[in-house]
Amino acid sequence: MNQKHQIIRKIFRSSDIEKLQQKINMLGNDVKFDAVSFINMRLATTFIIFIIILSIFDLGYIFAPFGAIAYYYLYYYLMIESPLKKRIKKLDYEALHFFEILTLTLESGRNLENSLEVTCFNVDSELSNEFKKALFELKFGKSLLEALEDLKKRMPSEIINNIILNITQTNLFGNSILETMYNQIDFLRDKQILSIKEQINKIPNKVSIVSVLF
Repeated sequence: MNQKHQIIRKIFRSSDIEKLQQKINMLGNDVKFDAVSFINMRLATTFIIFIIILSIFDLGYIFAPFGAIAYYYLYYYLMIESPLKKRIKKLDYEALHFFEILTLTLESGRNLENSLEVTCFNVDSELSNEFKKALFELKFGKSLLEALEDLKKRMPSEIINNIILNITQTNLFGNSILETMYNQIDFLRDKQILSIKEQINKIPNKVSIVSVLF
């Protein structure tokens, strides 16, 4: 651990750094920074913004603190919250197709692990990549239950996490997994229909705003 990491861990509580790291893990495998690196960049750029405002404006000593604070929170929103919301929306959209294929594979008589392998092989999506990572972890000694539990920690979507929870519990207690999947697919279909209706209902308001502007 380098000196910068040690300083950050002295300034910020370990629990806060861990919570931030959990959110960063939910952003997916393409993210190139960890919690400490994020905090370093956030503090450094906030300080630069403070100096710039202080230098440019005559009343910079008044505007600089407000500008720096606004940027500090905006940086978190743009780097963490906004991408996280977009990823949740994308994963929820991909969920119906993925779990429909998984259900069809289970109907052929395969067990859960084999069904997940076949589904991941035939579905190319971000959600499929997350399950591929869970299946890859099986090769290093993890059980399917452990791999799926770790997957839930990386998954920002509550809907998908609930489905994974139902799948693991059903598989653990030996209940009918197909019945569980049918119920989950019906839920996902209903949710997508409601989402489409919400978007349709927003169209008149958007048209009205455009009409007023023109």
